[in-house]
Amino acid sequence: MDSQRKAAEAASTNNEHSTTEFKRDMGFWGNLALGFTYLSPVVGVYATFSASIALAGPPAFWMLVIAGLGQLLVATVFGEVVSQYPVAGGIYPWNRRLWGAKWGWISGWIYMIAINATIASVAYGAGPFLGALLGIEMNASANVLLALLIILLATFANLGGTKFLAKVAFVGFVLEIIASAVIGIWLLISVRKHDLSVLFQDFRPLEMQENTPFLLAFLGAAIMGIYLYYGFEANGDVAEEVQNPGRVIPKAMRMTIYVGGVASMFIALGLILAVGSFEDIINGTIPDPINAIFLEAFGPIGFRIVMAVVLVSFLSCTISLQAAASRLMFSMGRDNQLPGAKYLKRFNKKRAVPPYALIVAGVLPAIVVVISLLSEDALIAIISFASFGIYLAFSSVVLASLRARFLGWKPSGEFTMGKWGWPITIAAFVYQIFAMIIVAWPVADAPWYDAWLVAIMGVVVVGVGCIYLFTAKPETKGGTEAGIATGAIDTSRYPIAPTEEIVDMAVRLDGGNPHLYPDNQGPRD
Repeated sequence: MDSQRKAAEAASTNNEHSTTEFKRDMGFWGNLALGFTYLSPVVGVYATFSASIALAGPPAFWMLVIAGLGQLLVATVFGEVVSQYPVAGGIYPWNRRLWGAKWGWISGWIYMIAINATIASVAYGAGPFLGALLGIEMNASANVLLALLIILLATFANLGGTKFLAKVAFVGFVLEIIASAVIGIWLLISVRKHDLSVLFQDFRPLEMQENTPFLLAFLGAAIMGIYLYYGFEANGDVAEEVQNPGRVIPKAMRMTIYVGGVASMFIALGLILAVGSFEDIINGTIPDPINAIFLEAFGPIGFRIVMAVVLVSFLSCTISLQAAASRLMFSMGRDNQLPGAKYLKRFNKKRAVPPYALIVAGVLPAIVVVISLLSEDALIAIISFASFGIYLAFSSVVLASLRARFLGWKPSGEFTMGKWGWPITIAAFVYQIFAMIIVAWPVADAPWYDAWLVAIMGVVVVGVGCIYLFTAKPETKGGTEAGIATGAIDTSRYPIAPTEEIVDMAVRLDGGNPHLYPDNQGPRD
């Protein structure tokens, strides 16, 4: 019986991939570039450097190492799953197969909201760097216009097709690698003010040291690593566009962590050792140390060149994020899981992309950005959920993998963890819990609704998703087999096969009750 289930699972999986409408125009380097530009060391480090150093000083650097190792465990689990189920959309179809239709839907919903909020946050976060490039002080309206322009450019790039996307991602990848190396080396050569010993010193004021244990400050600084190390899931989101996905994608996921981690640590190290006064960052005297460091290191003209490179990194990151978001919504639309599914699942064969899903992945972040003109608090609330939601979605896959393994699932893709499956999966899940606690930890000395904003937004998103799930019952409206990893397949949702008609006819002749099918709402005559 077990061998029959495995054979049926393999046949189903092979069939759904062999008939995909996507073009397999993406190889290993294109897939790696997509994940790397999504992870984007430049965007991740520059966006969180000031806050992390203000919390814990130079030792915040070590959180890049800890978070990188934790997410490498998660990427290894993901690699094993995608190797067996290389389906467009990533988290949603993986969870659907590992656990079931409901679990797949709610995880897809959470990830969809989180990734669209992340697109908005990255596009909006580019504003200060444009202001620095042009030498102007950005205001809210200018920031919104820039963010909308970046989203529009990203949408056009994605509509160019898989091959064009791979080329754009690769250009962004090469440019960011070169920029990371050049900037890091120049900072270490020209403006280094400290040696490596500062990475082990507590520069916080004595009063702060007495009131707040260093461990708590250090854990708070984890936001730099936690915000940085995702993007490898995008490698799997485009699984139906990758050549030999079962072999290529797991390797690209791990390489995204390796290369992205080394680049991030190199940039962060150069910036830390170039800081003039850590005390001034901690007490808020220097709120934007990066611009000050770059001006000193590169001069006015070089500073603008660096800012232009940073903006390109923000654009590349937005393109990769949008590609991942669109494949998720296409995958859920293809299974009739979302409102407007008939549009989301439409496919442009000439471009080999889902155009309406791409447009929605541009419109939703644009709405979030425009909301900031009406209510900056609303923008903060939505974006606050971004990192937490992504880690919540990640943990759902790790937990589903753990559960499936407990119920007897034996991964059979081209990449498996073998005897290391159990310990790596458990360790990955523990790390995900740790990351979510850090992100949702209440802000000190703030009103309760601000202090718990991330957790509140998490409850709202999950709550709305559950209400829709249990009222609209989207999991009954279509989709491929759910729970096939453990053999827990609910066949009542799927169309009757010719062989089943014969069986039902024999049942009737014997006086038994025929099978009920949802399409007819009753027995067949």
